[in-house]
Amino acid sequence: MDVRRAGERYPGGDPGAGIESWHAFSFGPHYDPGNLRFGAVIACNEERLAPGAGFDEHPHSHTEIVTWVAEGELTHRDSTGHETKVRPGDVQRLSAAAGVRHVERNDGPAPLTFVQMWLAPLKPGGEPAYEIVPGIADATPYAVPEAGAMLHVRRLAPAERTAVPDAAHVYVHVVRGAIRLGEEHLDAGDSARITDAAGVEAVAVTPAEVLMWEMS
Repeated sequence: MDVRRAGERYPGGDPGAGIESWHAFSFGPHYDPGNLRFGAVIACNEERLAPGAGFDEHPHSHTEIVTWVAEGELTHRDSTGHETKVRPGDVQRLSAAAGVRHVERNDGPAPLTFVQMWLAPLKPGGEPAYEIVPGIADATPYAVPEAGAMLHVRRLAPAERTAVPDAAHVYVHVVRGAIRLGEEHLDAGDSARITDAAGVEAVAVTPAEVLMWEMS
């Protein structure tokens, strides 16, 4: 188990424009050849947008982009014609495939915080695709077969326990609260990269929200 703390993330964004970004993996000017990916995960970015702030239209390709809103409301628009509002509890996925452009904004009156995770597809190319699953339940994992991955969402009460999937690679990100993962204590923004996970358990220290990627 390789634990990475919130304070170790690479800072980014444009604070003057109301955008704060925190990158868990090598990203943009923060190039780190020893931190390029874990399993299929190639980025895990925490984004904080002030009201009215956002990312103007920009391109992506050969990437599965999964977004989880922690607070606020995210406005999404893309070049395939989708325009949606993503709210806490929704899972949004944009398959960039051979190429797509999108806009992400905070058009609401309150601050917006979301976690965006990028996964490398098993095969490049193809047609872009978009999906949003409103109010996903904890017991319903979200599959991203294009990347050979599955997302598990866990919302835990204090002292509540949950099993970590047994898998070759498991990426755990704490969205809010605190948990004990095996012998490690993880707070909000902390993450863990588990190789050959077997019999690992997470226990909530406080009310907690946790994202876990199960990967081959």
